Amino acid sequence: MKKLSKLYVSLVLFFLYVPIFVMIVFSFNTTKSRSVLSGFTLEWYAKLFENELILKSLGNTIIIAVCASIISTVLGTLAAIGINRMGKFGKTTVLGINNIPIINPEIVTGVSLMLLFVFFKARMSMEFGFITLLIAHITFDVPYVVLNVMPKFRQMTPHIYEAAQDLGCGPFKSFIKVVLPEIMPGIISGFLMAFTFSLDDFVISYFTSGPTSQTLPITIYSMTRRKVSPEINALSTIIFVVVVIVLVIKNIMERRSLNVKKYADKSVEVVE
Repeated sequence: MKKLSKLYVSLVLFFLYVPIFVMIVFSFNTTKSRSVLSGFTLEWYAKLFENELILKSLGNTIIIAVCASIISTVLGTLAAIGINRMGKFGKTTVLGINNIPIINPEIVTGVSLMLLFVFFKARMSMEFGFITLLIAHITFDVPYVVLNVMPKFRQMTPHIYEAAQDLGCGPFKSFIKVVLPEIMPGIISGFLMAFTFSLDDFVISYFTSGPTSQTLPITIYSMTRRKVSPEINALSTIIFVVVVIVLVIKNIMERRSLNVKKYADKSVEVVE
């Protein structure tokens, strides 16, 4: 049974990552062929950094992803704090509502936001562009932040906040010194997930973007309708490597914080 489960996991990983590795290999191919390797070259990476359209779209994507992730992380964390203070019925109800945008098909969310922006455009002269994209990304990022922060509240000792106040801390200082470090791993995970979704989103961005502000997925889509350029392979390779590095750093930080916490718990046990 164990061998069968290992084989299954290996097949899943194979189908997930082999296409990515093929893309990485062909990003160094000397020709535009997508089936025959002709040699090794960095030409496509050089051309990538000379392509103004891709660089502009990449800049827009990163700016929107960073801004949306920061704002949604703040809003999602505050929402999680409020939900955690609710009763059982209220908490269940609000979390159910929070899950609707996640379960809801992206095309429904994209069309709904587009119609909303059209409504405001007719009355407030609001144009489709950076602002509409930012609002749309914040809208679908916040629920993921809430989902990442809430489990940390469940893992935390329920009365630790009141205990800090009993020991002389004010409400704000109790939250900063006691509660925030406990939920910080969830906040970081929520930020990274929000950033990843914003960076990757196509459907909602397609309906809410304007001619002056387009994200990288939309630009890539418009390019692939003609022919896939090796520059796209080079760009996707760079994004993949950056994401892997960020995940490795995050895991290292979490392991270190876990080791520090275990060491602190052992020290307390020795003192007792």
